[in-house]
Amino acid sequence: MDQAQNLRNVIKSQNVKNVENAKVITITSGKGGVGKSNVAVNLAVHFSKMGKKVIILDADLGLANVEVMFGTLPQYNLSDVVFKGMSIRDIITTGPMDIGFISGGSGIVGLNNLNREQITFLVRNLSLLNDLCDILIIDTGAGVSDQVMEFVLASPEVLLVSTPEPSSFTDSYSLMKAMCKSPKYVKDGTNVHLVANKVMSESEGNAVFLKLQSVVNKFLDSDLDYLGYIPYDTNLEKAVRNQKVVSMEYPISRATKSFENVAAKLLKEDENVHYRWGISHIFNTLIKDRV
Repeated sequence: MDQAQNLRNVIKSQNVKNVENAKVITITSGKGGVGKSNVAVNLAVHFSKMGKKVIILDADLGLANVEVMFGTLPQYNLSDVVFKGMSIRDIITTGPMDIGFISGGSGIVGLNNLNREQITFLVRNLSLLNDLCDILIIDTGAGVSDQVMEFVLASPEVLLVSTPEPSSFTDSYSLMKAMCKSPKYVKDGTNVHLVANKVMSESEGNAVFLKLQSVVNKFLDSDLDYLGYIPYDTNLEKAVRNQKVVSMEYPISRATKSFENVAAKLLKEDENVHYRWGISHIFNTLIKDRV
């Protein structure tokens, strides 16, 4: 038996949970600057207000937007689990409203170089997240990089953030195309949602969705679910400039209300549901693809 098959068997033997209680939402975008991390942290705030225990995994290696907006500086990251044997519990930084935060750091890249013992330890630790949170939000990098696509293709719930800008539309379609054309894409097991961000009106948000949905239907034989829009809001701009979260700084603003509506839609269908395709599936898939 070769080493790769050995490692796959380790992963399989560790995946003992048939039912996963935590909902996983992977938030991504076709380009940078569309407000992806802002959506992630504001949804986390509203999920927390709804009584859910939330953890954000920052898988964007190029930026640290989440920790900046939460005013937290993580002491550890996922590489400390992978290479130093720390528990996943000990690398979770607690942010506002008891929202947990995990910095991916170089640990995401380091998945390429794991031995048998490291894989065993990592998979056991990641499975603990099912007991530590109700919702895991994965904030990916932007664009159609290999790293972003690995998370998107492994996730049951993908939230795509786009704006009315033509370049954002084009890049969002490119991401959808890469996903749908991949042999790893499981159409019946993936829900792709769209949030139109930085729009001037409800009608502009609807137009963003309808335009993207039209080309996705026509050329990719796929579909999108529209969660709603986040309006351009001067309060949101002020919060971003001050490195704050608008849903906490300006709780009655238009942007805050829109984030609340999107969060409610995401949870509406989830009452009393267990997730058979969740945290263990995502990370098992990521690791299997690298061994």
